[in-house]
Amino acid sequence: MVFAAPNEALARAEHVLESDPSPWCASVAHQVIGIWQRDWGDMKVALHHLRRARDLAARAGSADREADVLAALGVALVHAGRTREGLKELERGVAVSGGHTRARVLYRRAYASWVLGHHRAALDDVRRSIPVLRQADDVIWTARALTLRATVHLALGTVDRADADFTAAEALWDTTGQEHDKADAVESRGLAAFRSGDIPVALRLLDEAGERYAKLGTPTFMLNIRRCEVLMAAGLAPEALAEADAAIGVLDGIGGQSTRKAELLLAAARAARLAGDPHTAIARADMAVRLFAGQRRTWWETHARLVLIEARVAAGRGSGRLVADTAAVAERLASFGSPAAPEASLLAGRIALGLGWTADAERHLTAAARSRHSGPPLARMTGWAAQALWARAAGSGRGVLEACRRGLDVLDDHRMTLGASELRARATAQGAELAALAQQASLDSGGPRRLLVWSERWRATVLSAPPTRPPADPALLSGLTAFREIAARAEAARMEGRPVPTLERDQRRLEREIRSRTLHIRGEAPGGGDRFDPARLLARLGDDDVRLVELAVVDGRVHVLLCGQGRVRRFEAGLLAAAETEAEHVQAGLRRLAHPGAEARLPVVEAAGRRLEELLLGPAAAQLGSGPVVVVPPGRLHRVPWALLPSLRERVFSVSPSASSWLRARETSPPPGGRQVLVRGPGLATGGAEVPELAERYGGSTVLEHEDARVPRVLAELDGSALAHIAAHGTFRADSPLFSSLRMADGPLIVHDFERLDRSPYRIILSCCDTARFASVGADELLGLVTALLPLGTAGVVACSAPVNDAAVVPLMLALHKGLSAGLSLAEGLRDARAALPGDATHQATGWAFSAFGAA
Repeated sequence: MVFAAPNEALARAEHVLESDPSPWCASVAHQVIGIWQRDWGDMKVALHHLRRARDLAARAGSADREADVLAALGVALVHAGRTREGLKELERGVAVSGGHTRARVLYRRAYASWVLGHHRAALDDVRRSIPVLRQADDVIWTARALTLRATVHLALGTVDRADADFTAAEALWDTTGQEHDKADAVESRGLAAFRSGDIPVALRLLDEAGERYAKLGTPTFMLNIRRCEVLMAAGLAPEALAEADAAIGVLDGIGGQSTRKAELLLAAARAARLAGDPHTAIARADMAVRLFAGQRRTWWETHARLVLIEARVAAGRGSGRLVADTAAVAERLASFGSPAAPEASLLAGRIALGLGWTADAERHLTAAARSRHSGPPLARMTGWAAQALWARAAGSGRGVLEACRRGLDVLDDHRMTLGASELRARATAQGAELAALAQQASLDSGGPRRLLVWSERWRATVLSAPPTRPPADPALLSGLTAFREIAARAEAARMEGRPVPTLERDQRRLEREIRSRTLHIRGEAPGGGDRFDPARLLARLGDDDVRLVELAVVDGRVHVLLCGQGRVRRFEAGLLAAAETEAEHVQAGLRRLAHPGAEARLPVVEAAGRRLEELLLGPAAAQLGSGPVVVVPPGRLHRVPWALLPSLRERVFSVSPSASSWLRARETSPPPGGRQVLVRGPGLATGGAEVPELAERYGGSTVLEHEDARVPRVLAELDGSALAHIAAHGTFRADSPLFSSLRMADGPLIVHDFERLDRSPYRIILSCCDTARFASVGADELLGLVTALLPLGTAGVVACSAPVNDAAVVPLMLALHKGLSAGLSLAEGLRDARAALPGDATHQATGWAFSAFGAA
């Protein structure tokens, strides 16, 4: 019962002990309590009960009873970090048992070997146990043994064998009432999905297992460890670190298993390193190494040593001793058959290259490169990264580019299995090194067109295909409705000055549920989409007399790729870090200018604009010609108010995440009918004063305001419209950008809502603050309102990147729509609208804060 209804089994066992049982029955009861405490409670209490069960079994004179308890006690001692003592008890259990009982003891010894990382020994024991368990028609223990064998196969990288065993085990579990075991089987299938590269399915299954465990009231730290592993692979390292640290706190609080604490520390160390916190990674990994060593878990200790070395290298430490240490770790991992061996060889080769040890680097990189043709996507990418590094060391630019191309193709295929735009964006971080190597090789070759191709190869890839929409998911739709209601109630309470801790807690819970369901969505099509063709871009630019300015960052410096007149020219500008700092200063200045009385700041902001131009465009600013300009900045420059740059201030210009997305937007046709939708949300300082005037301008437009401006109605009208103007409070969520929102009558309209549109408006104007703010994630990706719209059929967006004065927005918007009514594009209309504003500082700053995105 303890793995069918754990808490009921615990209560029954305690009741047995209250009734003066025989030694045999008392032994069973103490064993049940010991197993419960071992897996979900205090290890000291568990060991006390299991030793008592062992002594009572001896008094009962039952060899099978004693062997069964010895096996449970042995596993507990291993989990407590007392490995030698635990293995000794398991050996005694094997020695005193026979037949069916001995098969169960062998299963437990195999489990202990798996915990210790002795995978070959685990396979030997579990293979010996399965035929006996099957012959005895012991369904539950056969299913457990098959699940364990599958898990060991996964640790050794043999996914196909694991799948076969998981399938067989699941068929057996369906015939039993072992609810905890069933939850464990779901968890194991999640691990198998992850090992085969299917992150959305892995997340879904692990979440399902967590729900099952929660119903049983049995926390499982193995689930936390596996979730951390999947979250890291999905690019969500900070979340993995938070989950691992929280689980360690819970485990310490109950006096739980020492083995699981060490594994959680290892997960936390990996997550901290990936999250860019090497010092936390060093501290966690060092503790993990010490615990694993004390537990005599060499397999685990070696993996922890690899993470410790990686963190030390990330912290800026590199030496010949580290090369030797990393090589030794790689050799030991290879002897274990660990899939992490290529990663260690790549690290050894990278350190050796940094020291100029080319012979050692070649040896280690060659070993790592062997993984490029087989295994899961990230292992193959490791192999291609090693191949690219060695090609660069050997002076083969062509070899670098070929290896980078092959590696990024692997990542493209993997990325497109992800349905959620957030996961697609974050996954790109795993290709950042390959992209950087390719750009450097392109720059070294001296060809600006080649640098453009590689800049595009890894720019805004999340926009290359729309996210997979789940319109038929009732749980997601009801979650969005509940979230909106709670958020609206919380906002109303805040405005009344009432505390809202319960509502905020409910809102965070619903956010987690919505995000979880979106992360479960699988991508619909493999492949990375159409390849960028510079000739096609140049032809389109020539037809429209447009210059496109793509800013590529190589080794920290901005390189301006000026495209137009049938050619690509390269200019060197300033340092990216300096430009980012200047952009933050400009943002602060614009915030000040949004309030009357800050006129003295205007010259300061204008001077900052001139410095920004020098850093970002350099000599290219004088070569832009007289026609329209498209600016394609890297993700880290998304806060730049481009209209403030002197060379763009009086020019028609637009901003695009990539040249490819500009081409796509330029070739997007407007929908038939020319329907206009005007939306006015609640609580605006001006009341959305431009909307009534625009309604008169567009006679047949749909106007949604007051109670009509509710999210379901707004979405229905926006879908497939030609022009949408939304005057509503914008809120940017840096912590969770896809919950950035526009306030409607019934609550927030969030990015997840926009992603459910069949086709977003052809043109959309967002007239309030913070609507063009983004979170920069992955390699060079942006998440926010604008980037949610562009892949869904929107050809052009006008949005604002800074706080603005609400009253000054009204004349800007009216002037913009006047231009649109005369047949101008968004960029042309915005240029003329800025020129029509009064010359005071507040109106000037308002005009600079808005940009046109896309090509409509």
